[in-house]
Amino acid sequence: MPASTMLTSMQRSLLRLPRLRSVLQPITPIRSTVSDAALLSQKLPHGLVVSRDKVLGYWLLGCSGMVVGAVVLGGVTRLTESGLSITEWQPIRGVRPPLSQAEWVREFEKYQDSPEFKYKNQYISLNEFKWIWYMEYAHRLWGRAIGVAIAVPAAYFLIRGWLSPAMKKKVLAFTALLGFQGFLGWYMVKSGLEEKKNQYEIPRVSQYRLCAHLGSALVLFAGLFWEGLSLTLRPQRQPVGFLRDLRTIRHFAHGTVGLIFLTALSGAFVAGLDAGLVYNSWPKMADRWIPSDVLAMKPAWRNFFENHSTTQFQHRLLGYLTTASVAGLWLYSRKKLPHRAQLAANLLLLMVGVQVSLGIATLLTYVPTPLAASHQSGSLALLSLGLWLMHELRRIPKI
Repeated sequence: MPASTMLTSMQRSLLRLPRLRSVLQPITPIRSTVSDAALLSQKLPHGLVVSRDKVLGYWLLGCSGMVVGAVVLGGVTRLTESGLSITEWQPIRGVRPPLSQAEWVREFEKYQDSPEFKYKNQYISLNEFKWIWYMEYAHRLWGRAIGVAIAVPAAYFLIRGWLSPAMKKKVLAFTALLGFQGFLGWYMVKSGLEEKKNQYEIPRVSQYRLCAHLGSALVLFAGLFWEGLSLTLRPQRQPVGFLRDLRTIRHFAHGTVGLIFLTALSGAFVAGLDAGLVYNSWPKMADRWIPSDVLAMKPAWRNFFENHSTTQFQHRLLGYLTTASVAGLWLYSRKKLPHRAQLAANLLLLMVGVQVSLGIATLLTYVPTPLAASHQSGSLALLSLGLWLMHELRRIPKI
C-alpha cells in the first residue's frame, strides 16, 4: 500500500477521536476546501505559473483595451468626416475591401448617391474617396476583431471548463452588448445617409444615435475592465481600521465616476453637432460667461441636445464639475487610503488636469484632429482610473 494512502487512512481513523479531531481537521480536508480551479494552473514557456483567474483577467483586460482602440478610432473617423463613406452594412461580406479598379468605381458610385457627396463632397476624387473609405473600413474591421477576440477565447475557455456559471453569463452579456454596439453603429451611420427634406446643412449623423453608440461602447469597456481587475488584482492586505468614513469615500467615488461618464456622453453631442467650432475662446464664450442663445429653441429641453451653443456650454460645465469632484475626492481621502488606492486617486487627479488642458487647447485651436482625438482618449483614461479607484475602495479590508 502506498505511503500516502496509509497516511490518509490513519488520519480518517484518528478523526473519529473527539480530542484529536480539532487538531487534525485543518490537515485532512484540503481538497474539499480548496477548489479545483484554484489548484490547477497553466505553465507558461518561461516557467511562470499563472492561475486560471489571471489568464481570464488578462484576456478581459486585453478586450477592454481593444474597445478603447475602437472608441479612439471612431473619434478619428468622426473628426476626419469619414464615417459616411461606406453606404452599406455587410457584417460578413464587408470584411473584404474592393480589390480592383472596377470594384472601387462601383463603391464610389454608391457614395455619389449619398447626401454627403451631393451637398458637401461633390468635387472629391476617387483617390480622396479611397482615403476616407479606408478610415471607416478600419473602424468597422477593428470592431469585428473585438468580436473575434471575445468569442474565440470564450469558446476555448468554455470547452476547457474554465468559465464558472457566473462568468458564462457575463461573457454572454459582453458578446451580446458588442453585437448591439455594431447594430448601433450602423443605425447611427444610416441617419447620415438619409436625405432630409429641405436639406440646408452639411449631412451628419444623428447626435442622439452617436451618443447611444458611444455610451454602449463605454459600458462595454467598463464591464470588461472591471471584471479584468477583479480577476487579476488581489485585495490589499493593509487593513483600514482608522477609516471611519470609508463608506462616504466610496459614495464620493461613485458620484465622481458617474460625472466622468456623463461628461463623456455630453461630448458626443458636441461632436455630433460640431459645436466645438461655435465658441473658440476660454474661459468666456466670446465676451459672455453664458451665451445669449443658450435657450433659443422651443421647447426648452431641445437646447440641451440640439442647440450648438448650449451643448458646448453644458459640456464645459460638466467638465468643471468633474474637475471639482475629482479634486474634492482627492482632498477628502488623502492620507487615509492604502497605497494602491491612494496611487489611483493621485493619478486620477493628475489625469483630470491633463484632460481639462487638452479640452481647452482643442477649443482654442479650432478642434484639430490630433488634439481632439487626444481629448477623447483622455476621457477613457479618466474613466479607467476612476473605475480602478472604485475597485480598490470596494476591496479594502475592514477591521
